[in-house]
Amino acid sequence: MGELWFVGLGLGDERGLSARAREALERADEVFAEEYTAVAPAGTLDRLARELGRPVRRLDRSLLESEGPIVEALGRYERVALLVVGDPFAATTHVQLRIAAERAGHTWRYEPAASILTAAVGYLGLMHYRCGRTVSWPLPAEGFEPTSPLEQMEGNRARGLHTVVLLDLRPAEGRFLTAGEALRAMRARDREGRWLPRDAPVAVAARVGRDDAAGWFGPVERLAELDFGPPLHTIVVPAPELHFEEAEAIRRFRWPRTP
Repeated sequence: MGELWFVGLGLGDERGLSARAREALERADEVFAEEYTAVAPAGTLDRLARELGRPVRRLDRSLLESEGPIVEALGRYERVALLVVGDPFAATTHVQLRIAAERAGHTWRYEPAASILTAAVGYLGLMHYRCGRTVSWPLPAEGFEPTSPLEQMEGNRARGLHTVVLLDLRPAEGRFLTAGEALRAMRARDREGRWLPRDAPVAVAARVGRDDAAGWFGPVERLAELDFGPPLHTIVVPAPELHFEEAEAIRRFRWPRTP
């Protein structure tokens, strides 16, 4: 039976790997990289493959969810590694894969890393323990305009909690939902401000964990007009009332910028 190592890359490039994570990749007989829930900076996997002296096999959504390639590799090799951008078990897909490996009689190990679920909030200066339910905002599709994410944001705000809004992506198609697109869609689906008041402040964290990370904080209608640069983006809808330390920390991201 084989052993499956779930290895977190973190939010940057290969330089962010922990010593334990790099050792796991070096010891693995085969290394896979998941490019479905998030995408590493350009060139990361190619450079890592050269450093390891072996190929890094990329898995898209269909291959990852089929579980076939990894379970088959576990039947052939002693150690197999799955490299995941962010933290491996922040995505339910990877937990399902862990269960599938267990059912097939294999063991697993876990090398955690930074996750956008906490990093975006921390980067903006908000308090993690004040976060409510995380929501996802989907890519636009004809005839599909759900309001449930807005309802969940309203519920968190009513309880004095922040909301992390994850933005949809389809790397195989080259499609990445931007924060601007998502904010404009929110306004279009909630023109009267029923769930998210028109003057409600929101925050955007872009490329957290990378050298060009940036943040913005201001009324939703103002931020919806902006270009936040290359993906990946994350939206955070703060609670209506901020702790005084949160207010002081997030002020540096206020839009429009002030001296």
